[in-house]
Amino acid sequence: MQSTVTALFPILRDSLHLSYKQIGFIAFAMNITAAVIQPMVGMYADKRPRPYILPIGVCFTLIGVVALALAPEYAYIVIAVMMIGIGSAIFHPESSRVAYLAAGGQRGLAQSIFQVGGNIGGALGPIMSAAIFVPLGQISVLWFSIAAIAAILIQSYVARWYRDHGLQQRPNVVQKKAASSVKHESAAVARIGLSSKQITWAIVILVFLVVSKHIYMSSLSSYYSFYLMDTFGVSVQHAQLFLFAFLAAAAAGTFFGGPLADRYGRKNIIWFSILGTAPFSLLLPYCDLFWTCVMCICAGFVLSSAFSIIVVFAQELLPGKVGLVSGLFFGLAFGIGGLGSAVLGWIADATSIEYMMKLCAYLPLLGILAIFLPKDDKLHA
Repeated sequence: MQSTVTALFPILRDSLHLSYKQIGFIAFAMNITAAVIQPMVGMYADKRPRPYILPIGVCFTLIGVVALALAPEYAYIVIAVMMIGIGSAIFHPESSRVAYLAAGGQRGLAQSIFQVGGNIGGALGPIMSAAIFVPLGQISVLWFSIAAIAAILIQSYVARWYRDHGLQQRPNVVQKKAASSVKHESAAVARIGLSSKQITWAIVILVFLVVSKHIYMSSLSSYYSFYLMDTFGVSVQHAQLFLFAFLAAAAAGTFFGGPLADRYGRKNIIWFSILGTAPFSLLLPYCDLFWTCVMCICAGFVLSSAFSIIVVFAQELLPGKVGLVSGLFFGLAFGIGGLGSAVLGWIADATSIEYMMKLCAYLPLLGILAIFLPKDDKLHA
C-alpha cells in the first residue's frame, strides 16, 4: 500500500504539473512522519507490549489510501501520505518484535522473511502504475482499500497469536524489570563481550551504513523511472517495468541476506552487501539502456541483502530493547529515504537528473565502514 505513493509519481507529475522538488517532498512527508513516530512506538512496546496496536496501525493506512485516491490537489496529497506514514510507524516496531520473538535461533532468516514482504509490495508498485494507474488515473488507488481491510483482518489474527503466547508482559513484571534495569543492562553488556563504548561505536557505524543504503535506494526508487524516460526516451509503462526489475531484485536480495548472515556471519554479509554494490552503482550512469538495467538489478540485489542483517546485528548489540532498535532503524530508514528523496529532487531540479544519479553512485563506498564493526563471536561471547 505504501508503494502506491511512489507508483503514482509519474501520474501526479503530469496531472498536477509537479517539479522534482515537489515529488521529493511527497516522499519526504510520508517517510519523515514514520521516522519520527517509530522509535517512540518501539520504546513503548518494549515496556508494555500492545498486540492490538498492529491492526490499529493499518487503520491509519486505510484512511491514507482512501484520502490519496480522492485528493484534489497537492496539499491534500501530502496530508494523505502522512496518514500512511503514521500507519507504517505504528505497525513496524511491534511487528518486527513479533518476528524476532517467533524466530527461534534463525533471527536473520526471520527478519528477512518479515522485510521481504514489504520489498515485494514495493516491487509491485511499478506494475500497478503501468497496469492500473496510467490507464485509470489517481482514483484507482481506491481499489487498494480492499488490501487495507484484508491487512486489518490478518493483523487481528497475528495480535491474538501474540497475546495467546504470553508475549504481553504483566504490570508487576514491568515494574520489576524497571527496578533492575541497570543490573540487566550490565549483564547484557557482559554477555555479548563488548563494552558500552564499543556498542555505541558499532551502533553509530550501523546508522551510517543505513544512511548510505537508503539514500541510494531512494535515488532509484523515486527517480530511476524519470532517469530512463529523460535519458533514453522510454515510455512511462516501460520505465515502470525497469523499476519493477530493480525492486524485485531488491526483494530477492532481502530474502537471501538473512540466511547467508546466519551461516557466514553478520559482519561479513554487511561488508559484502554495501561495499559490493559500489562497482554496479558507479558503472550505471555511463551504460546504455540494456546495461543500465543489468547494473541496476545487480545493485538492488546486493545492496538490499544488508538491511535485515543490520537490524538483527543492532538487536543483538542491545538485547532486551528489540522494539526500540526496530523502531530506531526502521524510523531511520524511512526518514533518510524521505529526506534523501527531497534533497535529491532539489538537486535534480537545480542541475539534471543525470547529474544526480552520478552523484549518488558514490554512496555505497561508505560500506567500507563495516570493517570497524565487532566480529560476530563478540556478540555471543
